[in-house]
Amino acid sequence: VLGDGNHTSVAMFVLLGLLDQAELQLILFPVFLGTYLITLIWNLGLIILIRMDSHLQTPMYFFLSFLSFIDICYSSSISPRILSDFLKTEKTISFIACATQNFVLAWMGASECCLLTAMAYDRYVAIGSPLQYSAIMAPSLCWRMVAGVYGSGFFISFVQTVACFNLYYCGPNVIRHFFCDIPQIIPLSCSDPFISQLVLFLAALFVGFGSFLVIIFSYVFIAVSILKVASFEGCVKAFKTCGSHLAAVTLFYGTVFSVYMHHSSQHSTKQDKVLSVVYTILIPMVNPLIYSLRNTEIKEALKRVLKKAV
Repeated sequence: VLGDGNHTSVAMFVLLGLLDQAELQLILFPVFLGTYLITLIWNLGLIILIRMDSHLQTPMYFFLSFLSFIDICYSSSISPRILSDFLKTEKTISFIACATQNFVLAWMGASECCLLTAMAYDRYVAIGSPLQYSAIMAPSLCWRMVAGVYGSGFFISFVQTVACFNLYYCGPNVIRHFFCDIPQIIPLSCSDPFISQLVLFLAALFVGFGSFLVIIFSYVFIAVSILKVASFEGCVKAFKTCGSHLAAVTLFYGTVFSVYMHHSSQHSTKQDKVLSVVYTILIPMVNPLIYSLRNTEIKEALKRVLKKAV
């Protein structure tokens, strides 16, 4: 804590971490290290494969490569800090480092919401207007959508971070989490948090709920389009094209909503931490698997790339 006459301001925050027991932390270190390395390898591998194979130069895989990039950034903003904290007795983080971590997390989180929405629209066009798909989802539109995704995420994150870290922190500095989570930080401030909480609420409303509603409406239109298909085989094929995206959306929004959309008395801090591990550590690792495991196009592309390499 820095002193200035009668005023003091917090220069460091203390993270309580994932666990209290030091023995368990040492056991979890190789698990989290392995998870992080797998996340990097799978997501980087998917990006390289999509860039290398000409058969994967479609809007769906174009968006998927950017989803993998978001997952790499998201995971990299948390995993190295957790791994280093596992080996420390005192888990401190500077004010600037905390603000930076929060900014990157909020940027990537908001961008993922927007990108999943863009991917839902892509699936809707592919199923609802297959003959006009190439004309509608032109490369120029795809690039504009990606620019909009990252631009929106950046703006929302910047406003949130400034609103939170511009508050006056004069004493309490213990964050009951393993990363700098805004809902855990704002209550530590000594100034009126109303504006910051309002900004946080509006961001959650427009980005979180807004993108989720657009995805829901997209799938309603997709379902209507699928039901118009006469053959059963056509329905199955149409469903397969959006099954992976639907699984990723369910996993992401399911865990995020379960953490942030509850009354504080109904959830314990431990439950929040476990669910936070799911959406910050596990989902970035699982996303490339969801899109790759039952995807024949990616499997064939991998065979072609390996054949060329050999």
